[in-house]
Amino acid sequence: MIDVAKLAGVSQQTVSRVVNGAQNVAPEIRERVERAIEQLRYRRNPAAAALASNRTMTIGVVSFELAVLGPSVALYGISEEARRHGYSTRLVTLGSLDRHAIRSALESVGPDAVDGIIVLAPLYEAISVIQSLDIGVPMVTFEQGTPASATSISIDEVRGAREAVRHLLELGHETVWHVQGPEGWMASTARARGWAEELSAQGRVAPPAFTTTDWSAAEGYRVGRMIAETLEVTAVFAANDPFALGVVKALDEAGIEVPGQVSVVGFDNVKESAYYRPALTTVTLDFEQIGHTAVSRILAMIKGGADEVIPLLQPELVVRQTSAPARRG
Repeated sequence: MIDVAKLAGVSQQTVSRVVNGAQNVAPEIRERVERAIEQLRYRRNPAAAALASNRTMTIGVVSFELAVLGPSVALYGISEEARRHGYSTRLVTLGSLDRHAIRSALESVGPDAVDGIIVLAPLYEAISVIQSLDIGVPMVTFEQGTPASATSISIDEVRGAREAVRHLLELGHETVWHVQGPEGWMASTARARGWAEELSAQGRVAPPAFTTTDWSAAEGYRVGRMIAETLEVTAVFAANDPFALGVVKALDEAGIEVPGQVSVVGFDNVKESAYYRPALTTVTLDFEQIGHTAVSRILAMIKGGADEVIPLLQPELVVRQTSAPARRG
């Protein structure tokens, strides 16, 4: 670092700020430092940095069901933000949600191995166990659909669901049917709550929800075959985009046009949803930002600060081709 500072004509503190991704460095100074780093082939020594700061320079991540969109995209955001600040990540996945499994996972990324822990397991059972344990390091949780707090991060999924339902009602549909996520997931509860709240606010009676056992398109297809036999359905709000994809396929096989006869709105805005046929109307949730925010909060907690509430991230309705005015007669 001394050699880099000499070559770039700056102080060691400036080199340190550039290496650690600090923003308070002038662009021309940053460019000089980065050029010197490249010329000298300087590589930061994590072990030395850890000894100097009495930190491991590692953030632990405990996750469950990485195949589910939210946790998987949030994990990408975590790894990118951690790397930007000179931290590595250590991932442990939960095989089950019983107390012993969760305690073992947290102990494997405990205070001797990491400086803080981010938990990507947005299920009521997991959060209940985690909150009862003494971890010994700062911890941030991903809790979908819960009120804003200083130690948990979420998106206002209730609002997102309400916007989806409001969109369908404004198109003239008398009510909206719901494909609900699997039991135990915070997202399932939040999205179902938003669906029911918006129907109630507009004086509509919520029909029975179609329940599922996982978040797959196969479950959406199974439910879609049931929807195809329910003649009064004209609008469907699916709790995620794979559900919506399965529903559209089942309706198509039954000769029911989307959106001509039944409008379908999804949730999450997966990258492929714009290329569904027809392109899917859905709700965008910025899960990657969840990861960035989680790391920023953990780093602030490591330094002994960050008592303020973390604002809920806001969803956005994306209108495409699967929603249309209700057909009359």
